Amino acid sequence: MDDRARAAAEAARAKSSDSDTLLKNYVTPGMSGQPVTTVDGTKTFTPALACQKTANLLEVLVQPSATGDIGLVRISRDKDLDGKFDSSSTLPVPVSGICANGVVSCNPGTWDQCRSFRWDLDAAKELKLTQVDMPELAGCYCVNNSCGSSLVFGNLASVLKDLGGGMVGALTTADPRIGVAEARINGPVIDYVGAQTTACTSNPAIGQTAYRSNPAAIQGDAFALSSTNPVFQALAASPAGAGKAQQLRGCTITREVTVKEVKVEDLIARTSGGYATIADPSGSVDFLMGSPANNSLSGGSCRLFDFRMTLHVEDPDRLKTATLPYYFVDDWGQIRIDGTLISYGPGAWTGNGYPPGKCERKRTSYFAPNIDLKPWLTKGDHEIWLRVAVGGGGEAFAQVHAEVDTSCKTSERIVDLCSGYAADPKCRLSEEQVDGVQTFRGGVATGLKPLPQTRLFGTASCTLQITRDFFERDRTYACTTDSAALPEPDLSRGAYIIDHSTETLLADRQKAADGSITTSTRSFALPAQGAVPACEPICKTRAPKTNTAAAPDGVVASRQNTPSGYDTFYHACDAANVCPAGPGEEVVSACGCLDDFPEAVVMMQTVRLAGADMTCTSVVP
Repeated sequence: MDDRARAAAEAARAKSSDSDTLLKNYVTPGMSGQPVTTVDGTKTFTPALACQKTANLLEVLVQPSATGDIGLVRISRDKDLDGKFDSSSTLPVPVSGICANGVVSCNPGTWDQCRSFRWDLDAAKELKLTQVDMPELAGCYCVNNSCGSSLVFGNLASVLKDLGGGMVGALTTADPRIGVAEARINGPVIDYVGAQTTACTSNPAIGQTAYRSNPAAIQGDAFALSSTNPVFQALAASPAGAGKAQQLRGCTITREVTVKEVKVEDLIARTSGGYATIADPSGSVDFLMGSPANNSLSGGSCRLFDFRMTLHVEDPDRLKTATLPYYFVDDWGQIRIDGTLISYGPGAWTGNGYPPGKCERKRTSYFAPNIDLKPWLTKGDHEIWLRVAVGGGGEAFAQVHAEVDTSCKTSERIVDLCSGYAADPKCRLSEEQVDGVQTFRGGVATGLKPLPQTRLFGTASCTLQITRDFFERDRTYACTTDSAALPEPDLSRGAYIIDHSTETLLADRQKAADGSITTSTRSFALPAQGAVPACEPICKTRAPKTNTAAAPDGVVASRQNTPSGYDTFYHACDAANVCPAGPGEEVVSACGCLDDFPEAVVMMQTVRLAGADMTCTSVVP
């Protein structure tokens, strides 16, 4: 018996020991219409899990540039799953970093002027990049030369999987019918084998996924389906379903009112560069940049000075005005937003090189262009760039003025958690309290009704007063449910066996058809158990790893004293007690009963205390 059990366990482990094995033996053949073999290998069958299959669901080709960025990303798709590519596109930006659900694009070879993009689909179901704030992305890391050399070529397989995985995530989120059966890497190309599954419908908005956003709809839909389902009705009308029971189910209908105070810095703020921010509580703010002190810049015969200031716009709809009212330079100046030239003077200096005329003009030029900056100041980060050419001594100054709407932000909605019970004909209202007034008791209306109430919401600086018929209803419904009307089982025999048996003696009591009871005893012994190992032998390995992770504050490695470290792995040892270390891994702890629980506790405690410190809590170590 032990030998058969061990053989069965080894056979099951060989077919499903890890994710790659499961993918190879079950998922890929099952979705591709290929034969699947049973655990013991004696039988095969061909499942039909997919309505359509294609070997060309998605193909991604990457080509790194000299700066380490991925300069070319070509995406080919088979949208109708007919086995042929019917769309091809390339990314409009170089890829400097890869995230689980998007990419990061910076100035080539650097981690400067970075923009974050999330994978998304347009109206034509084509993959596109949507610019977002970096906190909306997850698992980001750097791949260009600012973090190391040849990171893309050196980690090509993982780079392709991470890049393609984000695209596949966007596709399957938009169309849950799509299933990915296999990913194949061939040099700088990754191909995904796909199929259409999940209800085999032509409409991607299938009902099974609609409950994720509205779980309360399950109850009403389940009742509607059960009313027309013959199997359900047959069971409900059977003797087992003839009995009826009643359940009391509580729920609430709540009016939620949210009032949020809005400050200037919540709408537009200077995140880097510049030297001063002058804000008025009424909603006016000025951002100052440059070096305005007289002759504070020493240019020699001619020297270029760059001043950069980054403004973050959170809500462009509340940005009433944004202008460049005033700036002065000695001798020449240019103003750019996100690289676009918007003003220059005193002459036609429009290029990136030196001015077209003599650098030293022996005077300060003042400008009041009052340019409207709102078309440039969309949601996200924007760079204001003041470039000055100075001959001898000089100075420079620029002012960005903005006026924002800081009125209180309010929202109101009704959260009805009782709709499912109210629509169920088997449920009736039993109890109800409206703002503390009992309107229903025992299923009968009390005749009481609360008067309209006026309540204050918000804080002292942002207050909203509203009057409504109700703010909260607490309800209890009495619902009739189907239950089995069968007699309770007789547990007396089991109780007798437990009470009268020992480790070596089995006692029993049986009841005959005529009602007579017979008791018996017989010897009892458990079979001898084989020796069980103290643990499953495992080994611990590590492989060198350069930290290329990225966050909104920049590349993590730039904040570390030693940017390189190790990835740690644990492997189950084989039958010969040999550690199956992967490529580039060195064995840290040989096969045995390893116990790294103290190390895990220290790591978790370190992360917990670091998080508590960053949020300025009162946690005491």
